[in-house]
Amino acid sequence: MMGGIVNAVVWVLLISGGFFMVTGALGMVRLPDVFTRMHAAGMVDTMGAGLTLAGLCIYSLHDGAGLVAVRLVLVLAFLWFTSPIATHAVAKAALSGGTTPYTTHGDGEREGRDRP
Repeated sequence: MMGGIVNAVVWVLLISGGFFMVTGALGMVRLPDVFTRMHAAGMVDTMGAGLTLAGLCIYSLHDGAGLVAVRLVLVLAFLWFTSPIATHAVAKAALSGGTTPYTTHGDGEREGRDRP
């Protein structure tokens, strides 16, 4: 009975992680500028990879591979610490390079234009 519950939790986590990865990939293709695309990429790192790694960690613990679970938790912690920092650094570099965020005010500003 316990094996069925663990398998169900693992599958829910893996499918949820896959959903966030596909949604983030679509966001990186469809969103209008570099800043909103970075948000989509950050969601892929934190939610998609996080849920997938959590599912794999639970599966490896149930399977008896404790060392693998520890390594997966370390990878997850590394992603959770580095992804927001990297996204912030890229956004700051884009702003320093003169890229303006997309606005909906009707002024026609798009990605890559210099600031007035």
